[in-house]
Amino acid sequence: MVRFVNVHNLARWAADTGIENILRDLVAAMEHDFRRWPVFDKTPRVASHSEHGVIELMPTSDGETYGFKFVNGHPINSTRGLQTVTAFGALADVDTGYPLMLSEMTLLTALRTAATSAMAAKVLAPAHASVMGMIGSGAQSEFQALAFRANLGIETLRVFDTDPAAMTKFERNATALGFDVTICRSAEEAITGAHIVTTCTADKRNATVLTDEMVRSTEASRGPRRGLHINAIGGDCPGKTELDIELVKRASTFVEFPEQSFIEGEIQFLPHDWPITELWQVLTGERPGRQSDDELTVFDSVGFAIEDFCALRFLNESITGTDYYDEIDLVAEPADPKNLFGELLGSTLATDTSDVAGAAIDQLRQLVPLAGS
Repeated sequence: MVRFVNVHNLARWAADTGIENILRDLVAAMEHDFRRWPVFDKTPRVASHSEHGVIELMPTSDGETYGFKFVNGHPINSTRGLQTVTAFGALADVDTGYPLMLSEMTLLTALRTAATSAMAAKVLAPAHASVMGMIGSGAQSEFQALAFRANLGIETLRVFDTDPAAMTKFERNATALGFDVTICRSAEEAITGAHIVTTCTADKRNATVLTDEMVRSTEASRGPRRGLHINAIGGDCPGKTELDIELVKRASTFVEFPEQSFIEGEIQFLPHDWPITELWQVLTGERPGRQSDDELTVFDSVGFAIEDFCALRFLNESITGTDYYDEIDLVAEPADPKNLFGELLGSTLATDTSDVAGAAIDQLRQLVPLAGS
């Protein structure tokens, strides 16, 4: 039997545990896995692009456990009353190849994306950061806010979205959660006074949500403590970006997996020898993160399979001994491993008595009529 976590049980687990508690503990779990980055299998995700979106498979393994996520990204879905991103994932035992857990990952991906952002900001954001500007207030926005409060103490938010209804939704939810929210009329207004900026937009195009001029202006207004960290999480496929390339060029840029980031990230239009730093190297101390109060840092995040692996592993460990999962009969396991065909007829073909064997042949004829009969 295989563990199965459906949407209802994932939501119950999150509500009972507390979303901020999960986001705090998930960041710690992710830091642990990023520090053992070299042990993982790593490959850019396998993507199938279409006119309106993309479907991707994101696999990895640490040599003991294998994990994958199936995920889509369809910006047009919001006009159809559907989610832009949906997902499910699985863990399997490397030694036997048997699946261990199957889980919804639409909600879990939202939690892991927010946790990844906060993990990066802990080592890249200015130490004095207290205000976050948010460009985009869609499905991911509340998760980002909660992750930054749980891990960095951010409670003041400045928000802009081209969709007024999305801003109204976010203001209602975030205010109820205890945040100090300012609704802004432009992206430039939203980043004014912010020490951290999160961009999370959905359009599948080369957009310029933040220009270099915009950011220079807000930096200059803050004097010597002008440092800014940009958490760019909306660009996640070829042809989809959020930042002015000149802004990226002058920033210290940090990525998850360069081979994927040069395909899908903000750096997709830069030469592959462009100087970047992998986030895991910062977490292990091999490379520096933020080096000064006035530095501009960019976390060019496209999402990577190790983050999903970590979220699935964390969930699997968290639900052990609870009722937050069901068990499903996913793997055929005949009494005789070499008689898989017998599973189609129950246990009858696995016995030797002539009466039962005869009954089995009758069943077989019903399933697959014999030639000439």
